[in-house]
Amino acid sequence: MPGAPVTIGAAVLLTPGAAGPPDSGVILVIPPPAVTAAGMPLAMTGCVCQVINSLTGVPYPLVVSTGGSAAVRVSGKALLRVGDLITLPGAVLSIIGPPAATFVVDQTP
Repeated sequence: MPGAPVTIGAAVLLTPGAAGPPDSGVILVIPPPAVTAAGMPLAMTGCVCQVINSLTGVPYPLVVSTGGSAAVRVSGKALLRVGDLITLPGAVLSIIGPPAATFVVDQTP
């Protein structure tokens, strides 16, 4: 899905969550190599999200291992954008945003 890239602090939603209802969280860690826009590192596959279990309130880490842009890659890692729906085993991770830089938009699927 075309969209603007995201960075640390961007909201994510995991459906279904660990206990059934959707779990929400944020992108917490972006490992190197980092590409920046407006001084912010852009999220790529391999980044770590901290997700909160909606029933218990217990946080857990979630590594984004697949998905992202089909065209924009850095060292084999795909760019993550607002609106991306990333299929994980048994769930779908939605990247909500906000974008890191609105003047950068990836138009590829």
